[in-house]
Amino acid sequence: MNLFNETTPLCFSINSPPFNYNHTIASRNFSTVFSSLGLTFNLIAFVVLLKSFQRTHSRSRSSFLIFLCGLVVTDFMGLLVTGIIVVSFHFTQFNWRRLDPHCHFCNYMGMSMVFYGLCPLLLGATMAVERFVGINRPFARSTSMPKSRAMCIVLMVWTVAGCISLLPLVGVGSYHMQIPGSWCFFNIGSEASDMAFCLLFSLVGLLCIAVSFLLNTVSVVTLVKVCCGQDATQRRRDYEVEMMVQLIWIMMIASICWCPLLVFIAETVLSGSPPRIRYLLLFIRFATWNQILDPWVYILFRRAVLKRLYPSWDWSRGSIRTLYPASFVGTIRRFTRASLGGDVQGGSERAMSVEPQSFNVKAPPSSP
Repeated sequence: MNLFNETTPLCFSINSPPFNYNHTIASRNFSTVFSSLGLTFNLIAFVVLLKSFQRTHSRSRSSFLIFLCGLVVTDFMGLLVTGIIVVSFHFTQFNWRRLDPHCHFCNYMGMSMVFYGLCPLLLGATMAVERFVGINRPFARSTSMPKSRAMCIVLMVWTVAGCISLLPLVGVGSYHMQIPGSWCFFNIGSEASDMAFCLLFSLVGLLCIAVSFLLNTVSVVTLVKVCCGQDATQRRRDYEVEMMVQLIWIMMIASICWCPLLVFIAETVLSGSPPRIRYLLLFIRFATWNQILDPWVYILFRRAVLKRLYPSWDWSRGSIRTLYPASFVGTIRRFTRASLGGDVQGGSERAMSVEPQSFNVKAPPSSP
């Protein structure tokens, strides 16, 4: 027995193939259909986002579309990387022990599951923060977020998720083969390192959902006040409404799809009981639905579609920033002018005021 443990790679030390598990939820039909639908929908959504990005002229709108593109690329790659492995196993029934004797392939899939699982949740929270600042604190920044900064934030989110996924390779947690033998994931166990990584994964995901819920709720309340207030006729609400509707649906889908798995992981490791395979597979399927349903948010909840659904809504109103008093907006503009070169503008204003006066002096007197 000790010899077996010494010669068995770590990823096969708990669950070692072949497995005799033939439940319907672990069938190849589920994996094939889920992967095909998700890849197709994400491709369509990516084309829609590219067309919207080419037509938009708003900087805040462009930044939001960059976040959405990052999200759809993440969902597509997550389905592509994990789907190819799972579907290939179901159709070929390859031997993991022979194909991956040193657990490199299993570790790669486990990292992919963690990375592509956390990225949508982190991006959803990031978009909630960006919209919260854009709607509730429009004067907190002198200009809207540039495209380069939005791309850097997306890369930063990917870096954070990547660093978390690498932790089992340095001893915090471990990746193991999972029943029915078609996928690898971190070990949901009660050992110190495994428990630490399980709780980290679960708490990061739940924290992202909580932050998204809190900030989106505040943003929606502010937006409702803007649209339904006394000065509603002066405000443009089309892009703000479109972005918030998309963000709310992204948050709702992520909450419904991911909360069961995140709560299940935390509850299992805290109770010290072994994970129930059927529930684990079921909740993984729920999480996969997030990558399948997200593209429909970008496809359906667009301004063009909303205008068709609500043709009676006036879509040609002023900016949401006019929620603030005109005197306050004027003060901000004067302050901005003064800080960016008030002497030049002041000189031009004085020149303009002198010209009419000199014109009046040179003009001949009118005849009596």
